[in-house]
Amino acid sequence: MSDQQNWAKVERRFDATMDQVWAMWTDPALFQKWYGPMGMTVPVAEMDVKVGGTRKISMEMVTPDRTMTMWFTGVYKEVTPVTRLVYTEAMCDADGVLIPPAQMGMPEGTPDITEVIVELRDDGGKTAMTMVHVGVPAGSPGEGGWNQAIDKLGEMLAA
Repeated sequence: MSDQQNWAKVERRFDATMDQVWAMWTDPALFQKWYGPMGMTVPVAEMDVKVGGTRKISMEMVTPDRTMTMWFTGVYKEVTPVTRLVYTEAMCDADGVLIPPAQMGMPEGTPDITEVIVELRDDGGKTAMTMVHVGVPAGSPGEGGWNQAIDKLGEMLAA
C-alpha cells in the first residue's frame, strides 16, 4: 500500500473578487484562456454549468513533430455560485465517448473517472481558492499541470 495521497490540492489567494474567480471556472471563453499546463491551448470548452450539466474540454499542444490533443468530459455534480463547484472528469474522444486512461498513455491504476472540487471564499476582499482533484495523485505530473494552470489563472486575474 502506498502512502501517497490520491488527490492533488492547490490553494491560492487571488487579488480578485469571488465573482471574478467564479467566472474563470464557469465561463467557457474565460476558461479557455487559462486552463491546462504551460504550452497547451484549449480549442474547445463546452460547459453547461448546472447540476447534471455536461462539459467537454479539449487541450492541445503543437510541437514541430506533431499535435497532441486530449479530450475530457464530465458532469457537474454541485454548482453553488460563487462558492463551490464539483464536477467529474474522464478522458474521452472528440465525440465525447469515454476512453480508458491507458489508451492516452496514463499510468496503470489511473481511475477512469476523477472528481474536481473548487471552493472559493472571501478573504478580506480577495478570494481564497482551494482546488482538489480526487484521483490525481499528489506529486504527480497531473498536479504539476494544475499548478501551471492555476499560475496562468492568477496572471489573468492580476492583469
